[in-house]
Amino acid sequence: MTTSNQITPGMTLNIDGKVFRVESSVKVSAPKGTPFMKTKLRNLVTDDLVEKNFKLNQAVLEVSLLEHALEFLYPEGKDYLFLDVDNLENVTVPPEVLGEKVDYLKEGTGVKAMFYGETIFSVELPQFLELMVIKTGAHEEESMMASNTTKVAVLETGAKISVPLFIEAGDVIKVDTQEGEYIQRV
Repeated sequence: MTTSNQITPGMTLNIDGKVFRVESSVKVSAPKGTPFMKTKLRNLVTDDLVEKNFKLNQAVLEVSLLEHALEFLYPEGKDYLFLDVDNLENVTVPPEVLGEKVDYLKEGTGVKAMFYGETIFSVELPQFLELMVIKTGAHEEESMMASNTTKVAVLETGAKISVPLFIEAGDVIKVDTQEGEYIQRV
C-alpha cells in the first residue's frame, strides 16, 4: 500500500473506484496546522482535472495500467470495434475515449490502448499515418502575398486537413495525427 507522502506526478491512483493520474503533488506545511499533500489529479475517464488534499501518511491505492496493442476493425453503432492483437479478442471502445482520433482511423490501423481491468482509458495512434486523399477543395489564401497557399483535402477516413496546392485526389500523403498536419506526399 502506498502512502500519500509517496505520491508523485505520473502515478495512477484509484480513489473511490475512479482512476486518476497525478498531474502534480506538493507537500504543504502551514505554520499553524497539520501538513498535508496537495495534488492535482486527472480523471482518466472524463479527462477532468480536480484538486484533492491528503493527510500525511494516508493510505492511497496505486494502480498500474496495462498497455495492449489493438487493431481497428470497424465502427459498430456508436462505438468502435478493435481486435486485441495479443489475445485475439474483440474490444469495444466508446467514442469519448477516442475523441478526435477517430478522424484518422481506418481498417487495420494499429493503436496502443491503456487498460485498468476491463476498462479502457486511452488510445494512442501512431504519430504518422499514410492516408489517401479522396477529394480536394478550393485553395485558401491567407493574404495576396502569401507564398504558402494551401487547400483543404478530405482523407479516406473523413478527416479534413490543409495540404499544398499540388496534392490531388488519389494521392497518398503522410499525416501527423497528433497535430493534424500534412507532412509529405508518399
